[in-house]
Amino acid sequence: MNPTTRQKGISEGEKQADGRALLAGVMVPLVTPMDRPGRPSAPAADALLGALAGAGAHGLMLFGSNGEGPLLPTALLADFATGVARRWRELTGGGPVLVNVTAPGTAEALARAEAVLSAAPDALVLSPPVYYHHRPDEIVAHYAATAGLGVPVVAYNAPRYSNPLTPALIDQLADLAHLVGIKDSSGDLEFFAHAVAAARRRDDFGVSQGAEGQALDALRLGADGVVPGVANLAPVAAVELFRAHREGRDADARRAQRLLDEVLALHTVRPGVPAVKAVLAARGLCPPHVAAPFTPCSEAERHALLTLLAPLDAALIRA
Repeated sequence: MNPTTRQKGISEGEKQADGRALLAGVMVPLVTPMDRPGRPSAPAADALLGALAGAGAHGLMLFGSNGEGPLLPTALLADFATGVARRWRELTGGGPVLVNVTAPGTAEALARAEAVLSAAPDALVLSPPVYYHHRPDEIVAHYAATAGLGVPVVAYNAPRYSNPLTPALIDQLADLAHLVGIKDSSGDLEFFAHAVAAARRRDDFGVSQGAEGQALDALRLGADGVVPGVANLAPVAAVELFRAHREGRDADARRAQRLLDEVLALHTVRPGVPAVKAVLAARGLCPPHVAAPFTPCSEAERHALLTLLAPLDAALIRA
């Protein structure tokens, strides 16, 4: 299918979204602030959103692994997504908001997508199904089923959590008109290079990378942007990494990557979202509440985290 045919296949007179522009720059896979354990709260996100916008972040991705999305019931998604999207667009003059709707099966993914349409997401993000192993044709059908939603879709390769996307699957998915990009968090640079090459067969298909320790490597391979979880804590360094690479300031880009790597050491104290929220809470930017079965950091973990990151204080997010 050539690009002209693909475009006409969307709908008569409707312009396809530009996935490269959508995924450009630094997109933050936002943690989900909660006003009590397990209950997302858009008002509780306000301070964090202001700090991220002030740091120059381009967009947001909601309800990914950093956003505890798989732990949140569908009924709790809409109000948070709608409130956060509205506020982010006010702060950034229309910065993009993507919403992850990954689920074990197609019916639940579609239900989650329908639930967040009130937020007018710029795109939905969807991994292959989780839990069961599926054949390639079943995975392609899973993505094809979202074509009728009227919203662009970004494929999300997170093999740690779901069926992996393979080079052959990427080649097939790039031919689906409503798919406008891929976010890859595999950490496999050979796979990533293939994804970039496949994407360049279209001029509207973007590629972003979420393996934060390899952000600079991905940009060198042709990524349009990066989606690093560490940007919740060090957005200025993440933005500087992207800008320095784009401007040919390689030494500055390498310095920014090293700084992000130092911040990532917090996961040696307590891996995952509870640690990120504990640090943000200490900076007055996000309550420490998490969704069960996660538990908040203990006082000892909190002390160890803040001690570890104290030398990096100037690089961390601030209100």
